[in-house]
Amino acid sequence: MKYNAVGLIARMTLFIAVWVSMTMPAMAQKSVWQKGAELQLVSEIGAGEGPAWNPEVGLVSSFGSVYIHDVEDPNRGEPKVYLKDLGTNGLLWDAEGRLLCCQPSKQRVIRIEKDGSKTVLTDKYNDVPYNQPNDITVDDQGRIYFSDPKYGPYENLPQKDLDGKPVEGVYMIDAEGSVTIEIVHAVDRPNGVLVSKDQNYLWVAGNNNNNKGGERALFRFERMSCCGGVLVDTKEVIFDWGDGRGPDGMVQDSKGNLYVAGGLNKDDGEFETNQFKGGIYVFNSKGKHIDFIAVPKDEVTNCTFGGSDLKTLYITAGGTLYSIRTKNKGWLPVTARK
Repeated sequence: MKYNAVGLIARMTLFIAVWVSMTMPAMAQKSVWQKGAELQLVSEIGAGEGPAWNPEVGLVSSFGSVYIHDVEDPNRGEPKVYLKDLGTNGLLWDAEGRLLCCQPSKQRVIRIEKDGSKTVLTDKYNDVPYNQPNDITVDDQGRIYFSDPKYGPYENLPQKDLDGKPVEGVYMIDAEGSVTIEIVHAVDRPNGVLVSKDQNYLWVAGNNNNNKGGERALFRFERMSCCGGVLVDTKEVIFDWGDGRGPDGMVQDSKGNLYVAGGLNKDDGEFETNQFKGGIYVFNSKGKHIDFIAVPKDEVTNCTFGGSDLKTLYITAGGTLYSIRTKNKGWLPVTARK
């Protein structure tokens, strides 16, 4: 009952916030978007997931292959294949300029080295294959966290707990390469993950959209400063999308605001409604909803900052790449530590 009450309050809060943002005069709003900024179409090709920005390489995204988008060239053509048929989902450049990749097509997490070679970071836990590694984040000590949900037919999940119950977990790879499971059942179906800019928290998106009554909420967990371990007992519900499409990928800006992909536009979802429209939901560092930008194409999957000044938010949705200018610079591991 406590969880349901929190979820109801959160849903009411967002409804009011979105209504206010649509009805108040523009000058009265404290928006994260630059004055006059509008959503821009960047590319209709190659942007299913990712995306990830590296100032030396550019913006990459996943859509079967990994594509590279020349986002800073106004005369750019179509995106080019950067890594062919890699079958990735979440992407992230680390502080050394190497590309970390969740590769659900091969049930593993890999790293693309600066010379283009591939390193398998992990492909099993307790000698058992993963489900579908989905999204990835890294802390300032180089520890990698990744989510491992299962979408599609929900049968014969390889990862199970000691009682034989299927596990869709969140794992950590430490700096020495050892893997531990940090979240077993505390999140129904984890998707997006992000270590907070201040390193104190792990944000996790519960994204069980293809089951009736599935969990669709954003959670925050405290982390142990000594070793990066996740304190599951500190689980906090930040926002609940109810029976709508829940949160997916996320990113933070330099002020600590959190930008979360979520929601749905279509009105014929089998297990999810369009009560919360598809777009980017913005929360401040304390978890309060403060802004929103609608994205017209389903499904809105992820976002990151990029561009030479890190003040452009890039958004993947239904294979399409969008952008919008922001007031604050983004915060990314690849630009935060060398």
